[in-house]
Amino acid sequence: MTTADATLDAPTATSAATEARAMSAVVSVVVPAKNAAIFIGETIDSALMQSGVDEIIVVDDGSTDDTVAIVRSIDDPRLRLLRNDATGVSAARNLGARSARGDWLIFLDADDRLRAGAVTTLLKAAKAAPRAVLVYGDYNTIDSAGQAIGRRGLLKGRQKPSGNVLERLASGNFIVNGGIMLVRADAFRTSGGFDHSLRYCEDWHCWCRLAAIGEFAYVPKLLLDYRLHTANTMNAAVRTPEDFFPAVARVFSDELILTKLPDGSAPRLRQAAEIHLVTYSATQAVRFGRYREALAYLGMVGRRSLKAVPRSAAKIALACIGI
Repeated sequence: MTTADATLDAPTATSAATEARAMSAVVSVVVPAKNAAIFIGETIDSALMQSGVDEIIVVDDGSTDDTVAIVRSIDDPRLRLLRNDATGVSAARNLGARSARGDWLIFLDADDRLRAGAVTTLLKAAKAAPRAVLVYGDYNTIDSAGQAIGRRGLLKGRQKPSGNVLERLASGNFIVNGGIMLVRADAFRTSGGFDHSLRYCEDWHCWCRLAAIGEFAYVPKLLLDYRLHTANTMNAAVRTPEDFFPAVARVFSDELILTKLPDGSAPRLRQAAEIHLVTYSATQAVRFGRYREALAYLGMVGRRSLKAVPRSAAKIALACIGI
């Protein structure tokens, strides 16, 4: 039996002991932070207000503003501060995860906010899905001032995949943000964590590796306020689809992922992943008023697959109304 197999055996049990573990699970929130002084206090407060959160680990990644001072000013025994020496967000998350005492991990970005009851909702879903290594929900978007700009609540009843999600996930990251999920800590460590070599979409690659070793479970609730502003890694004005393509190459050269995909499916899924990222770039361009870029990206979709254009165009149109 491989190490991955051994890791996955534990959450498949349906005994009373497993149920008890789910009810008494320790949840660790990992917050990588770099020059996040404007938002870090609000982010930490959103985690401290959650029932079920046992520790919050802020990993400072070489901040030069007041981030560290703000974290140190918060007097709560659940809060810990680690230093990462500016080696990047992936290293910061991995350091936090290695240090965590929790059975479950949440990767919360330093400018986002957990919604009230988010962790309780996720723990309840985890109890109902004992085979899952990752339980996730949905998010809405806010602006720099914390005001809602998204309308994802209009998508009530929308279902995302549960169970074996690898094939679907390899075709495009439908999870988007680590703050909407609980990840089983032992499975995360078995997966190898976040790849330091990737500058963008490192989370997607990590979720794919997790999907290769276990099941996911979806709960149709808005759990996170995801802040969109030009400082976001994924949303900064200078980002283009080409910035994200190295992650596509990484996913489709990863043996753990490839061996769990259906035979012969990789070329089709790789094309779908590229289309997904180009479409995502277009939707973000629309949200920041960069309409010419959005049209150019739609042209990139067409050069890959004319059949994909209507679906991509529909997603771009929905972005115009905050969905």
